[in-house]
Amino acid sequence: MNNARWEGKIMPFIDYPTEVFDQLMSINVRGVFLGLKHVLPHMIEQKSGAVVNTASGAGLLATPNMVAYGASKHAVLGMTKTAGVEVAPHGVRVNAVCPSVVNTAMMRSIESGFGQGDSAAAETARKQLEATTPDGRYAEPQEIANLMMYLVSDLSSHITGQELVIDGGAILI
Repeated sequence: MNNARWEGKIMPFIDYPTEVFDQLMSINVRGVFLGLKHVLPHMIEQKSGAVVNTASGAGLLATPNMVAYGASKHAVLGMTKTAGVEVAPHGVRVNAVCPSVVNTAMMRSIESGFGQGDSAAAETARKQLEATTPDGRYAEPQEIANLMMYLVSDLSSHITGQELVIDGGAILI
């Protein structure tokens, strides 16, 4: 599991602080890069292994008011595809999971950011985000973990360099 993430600030692109952008990229992109760089040689040597990177539905679409987070998850998907192709001949697989909204502390932070700190506005943001999902709810962390367990199991032995979306059929992120 290669799970590096921070949502950063919720604000328009043109107002986004460069230092926050750099910090988020260091965590979300460099963190995944370093995880892959250091584990893949061992997996290549043993001629087996599977890595699951945590990306996001934000890596597949535009992310208004979350430029750094969206850009970082696009980068994670690019690294996943590249690493997956490069290490496949060695019996190693690399894939990414792209969850949409998940019932976690990170989503509380995002809701608060969209609500600009106002609890009623944050609750409105939550309801709007839930409404983008046909089943009308956030995913639970265990549902994401179940997909990750599948990807590291032999059941997914012919899957590499892919992004697997888990979003309840979300209309948009």
